[in-house]
Amino acid sequence: MSLWEYANPTKFMQTSGAVLPWVSWLAAAVLAAALVWGFFLTPDDFRQGATVKIVFIHVPAAMMAINAWIMMLVTSLVWLVRRHHVSALAAKAAAPVGVTMTLVALVTGAVWGQPMWGTWWAWDPRLTSFLILFLFYLGYIALWEAVEDPDTAADLTSVLCLVGSVFAVLSRYAVNFWNQGLHQGASLSVAPGERMNEAFRHPLYLAMAGFVLLFLALVLARTRTEIRARRLKALIARERMG
Repeated sequence: MSLWEYANPTKFMQTSGAVLPWVSWLAAAVLAAALVWGFFLTPDDFRQGATVKIVFIHVPAAMMAINAWIMMLVTSLVWLVRRHHVSALAAKAAAPVGVTMTLVALVTGAVWGQPMWGTWWAWDPRLTSFLILFLFYLGYIALWEAVEDPDTAADLTSVLCLVGSVFAVLSRYAVNFWNQGLHQGASLSVAPGERMNEAFRHPLYLAMAGFVLLFLALVLARTRTEIRARRLKALIARERMG
């Protein structure tokens, strides 16, 4: 069985319809377990107190904000090379989810950082690159809405996605690129003496898995909606021509 079979809208709708309920329930269960574990069953940090528990939302949201754009990049490249409409619609469907994750990461980062830094925002290179990524998300969504022809919109947004990927990479590896600034280092590190305590690390892993499942469920649901909307537009166009 070829992976490209799922680029067929009918095949995608059949498979996603069977998978979506399972992914949705699993996402809800994993997220609930992770957040209860993280917020109620972990101790306060000796320096940051209870505010450290924002990590169970901030880090997974930031991770998915970046990975959502990477997923959009891959599906946009598939569209440009293979012209599969499902891939273009999947990229379109992922954008609102990605921009929400980015906004959640920015807000929770400000709430987490304010007690430690004494300010809600700083023009730290790592924070700035993430803010620019957020603006690229908004531009991507606006471009889809601004162009009437769906294929032209898919072409233009795919190019925009390629350009914005620079900031997705910067946001992902900024902790390694820049050592100066207010933002802390990577929350999860394998370097000696920098690993997060197990009391926080294990529920954080579970929260990250929950956010991945949530993203997958939302993108599948939104892609199905985009396919239906495209079919409806095609039917309306045929009726008008008839």
